Amino acid sequence: MDAAAFLHHVVSLTDYAQQIVHIERIPHLGAIFGKLDNPLHPSLQACLKSLDITALYGHQAEALNAIFAGKNVMIATPSASGKTLCYHLATLDALVHDKDSRALYIFPTKALAQDQLRSLKQIAGPLSLRGRGEIISAGGMATFDGDTPQDKRANIRKQARVVLTNPDMLHLGILPNHQSWSRLFRHLKYVVIDETHIYRGVFGSHVANVMRRLRRLCAFYGSNPQFISCSATIANPREHAQNIVGLPFEATAEDGSPHGEKYFTFWNPPVIDEAKASRRSSNSEAALLLKELIQKEIRSLVFVATRRLAELIYIYTQEQLPPSLRHKISPYRAGYLPEDRRRIERQFFDGELLGLVATTALELGINIGDLDATVLTGYPGSIASAWQQAGRSGRNTHSSLSFLIAQQNPIDQYLMRNPDFLFSKNFDNAIINPDNPYILKPHLLCAAWEKPLEDKDESFFGAKMRAVLTELEREGRLRRPQERWHPAPSVSYPAQNINIRATSGQNYAVIDGRDGCLLETVEASVAFFQVHPGAIYLHQGEAYIIRELDLARRIAWAEPKPVDYYTQTMEIHEIRITKLLKEKDCHGVKIYFGDVDVTITVVGFKTRKQFTEEVITEESLDLPPQNFPTKALWFDLPQKALDTIAKNGLDFHGGLHACEHAAIGILPLFALCDRNDVGGVSTPIHPDTGKAQIFIYDAHPGGIGIAEKGFEMISELWQATLKAVQECPCADGCPACVQSPKCGNNNQPLDKEAAIALLQELAA
Repeated sequence: MDAAAFLHHVVSLTDYAQQIVHIERIPHLGAIFGKLDNPLHPSLQACLKSLDITALYGHQAEALNAIFAGKNVMIATPSASGKTLCYHLATLDALVHDKDSRALYIFPTKALAQDQLRSLKQIAGPLSLRGRGEIISAGGMATFDGDTPQDKRANIRKQARVVLTNPDMLHLGILPNHQSWSRLFRHLKYVVIDETHIYRGVFGSHVANVMRRLRRLCAFYGSNPQFISCSATIANPREHAQNIVGLPFEATAEDGSPHGEKYFTFWNPPVIDEAKASRRSSNSEAALLLKELIQKEIRSLVFVATRRLAELIYIYTQEQLPPSLRHKISPYRAGYLPEDRRRIERQFFDGELLGLVATTALELGINIGDLDATVLTGYPGSIASAWQQAGRSGRNTHSSLSFLIAQQNPIDQYLMRNPDFLFSKNFDNAIINPDNPYILKPHLLCAAWEKPLEDKDESFFGAKMRAVLTELEREGRLRRPQERWHPAPSVSYPAQNINIRATSGQNYAVIDGRDGCLLETVEASVAFFQVHPGAIYLHQGEAYIIRELDLARRIAWAEPKPVDYYTQTMEIHEIRITKLLKEKDCHGVKIYFGDVDVTITVVGFKTRKQFTEEVITEESLDLPPQNFPTKALWFDLPQKALDTIAKNGLDFHGGLHACEHAAIGILPLFALCDRNDVGGVSTPIHPDTGKAQIFIYDAHPGGIGIAEKGFEMISELWQATLKAVQECPCADGCPACVQSPKCGNNNQPLDKEAAIALLQELAA
């Protein structure tokens, strides 16, 4: 059944309730080919011919021409456009021309590294080196990560010409032991950073510092590698690559690959309560769609946000399928053993399975063959990820389907009413802040451990290096004999104390109370939100309840507990301005950006039904407040709006509160971030300004650039927020517009009409 026929089938179902709100037909596109300025090595051309590759797409040729001209290149084209071939060909061409050259590939996951190793070996085949009959052996290309057997590691360090790894292993295992990798560093020709859009926020800021440490060691060994980055389509590809690596880049963003026709369908679950505008669960809608797709033998992949939902939607779908088809679907998620994941991938590739329910582990480029349909259970947080997930179907030239099922939150509902936002200009800005002192500081300590730091290293780490080194010296972690910074004798292997996916170096241990076994660790900055007493915590897909949180010893005691609910904290946020950094005028309103001090107190939590989102209970907590410095934007309120609110007898405080919630809910549309990366405060009189104010701040110590992007795009943010609130069909405000599930004041007071009055004047 083709895509159009399936959509016709869906709308004819007896339980169809007008869920389809928009269908975007993306037409078939033919290939646009390009030409290399200089031909590839003859043996490499022969390899391509054996794979039936007779010409390169326009973007592939453009990227390779720039690479061969000695430039750092960012390739930002859609999923399945052939980005991988660009860096494989550049690498292999270097290998056949220079027997000593090396390449380092960096992937965000171990699974993707393994998949790309297979891809590289397929292209290389029996490639001859310099016409002397030498062969790039299997040992010449290898992954090096936490799964690499110990007895193979020494051989990889000495002999591998292409090493595939991840940022964590580069940070923790390779850079601190660079003497063992001297041959790689001395002859490093290319560094490939794949899926670069993944490196944003805190994680991206850490990776940027890892790249600076890598470049510094390469310079020490006498090499100056070129960088090749690949990314999903984002708004700022060249800028993002430059921020990650710290070097100038050229961007290739015009896609020349062919694509089949796609029907991108926006699916909004039906309303079940008109007054509250509450809708049926997106999860049950996903199970319904997957059931219909499997019954029509359409190869499908359903994306979900959590491991638990992968299991639950799989179970719900299986229950609805006839017995003859139940074995045709499977869940797929992190937490499974590697051999189980490889088995599921193979079964899906070979056609034994028709459907998978997967977490974002399959969003990236792992080869699972051609798909006919993808189902996105909720907007995945960015336009880039939405297209990455949707792009897993339709990799051949046949017609395909993608469904975006909306959840009950401001962004999803905004997109349902404004689908053009996804299909017109790309607003996704990948944001990092490698100068954040909470991130820069531990990496400078690692750099000093790898090789004593000197003044000239400012060229790698930037102008803030000296101040941070002075602070480390004052703390007794660095010493400075003869103008070089060395680790203090008490410092031992600092890389092992840094989680590059978090801002804090401190962790809480989650302990299984039955046997005292360590389950995992949770970063201190998020511990009160994830492992507070009474929290439901997921570990490898299993639910645990936190019975006790020992603050002194940083231990969360957990017990397994199968439940059909999850927990959500309620918080109170307070903010003080410490330094105004910049201000501007927009539509006659003053907007400010600066340093602030934030205090967050987790005051309680809600338990919610897993599928209906219904609140079951609310419980209070007694936890100490958390305080941290960060960056924020804030703005004044237009007098005309204040007059309108007073004249109509609306609740001014409720309008401020509702406006704050709505703006925070919409901001992730303009910055590649999660709703939890942003916080806010609204107050009728702020002690530092003496007037009504709305604040939006980065919810990470030191800030990561989100509030600053909001400051730059404030007009677009106000306009989108106004549309989200104004167009929501609820009467008095709901989770799809002005309510926040995390509000410590239990969403009181809120006044939707007053918020609209404020936003109309702000966006005027």
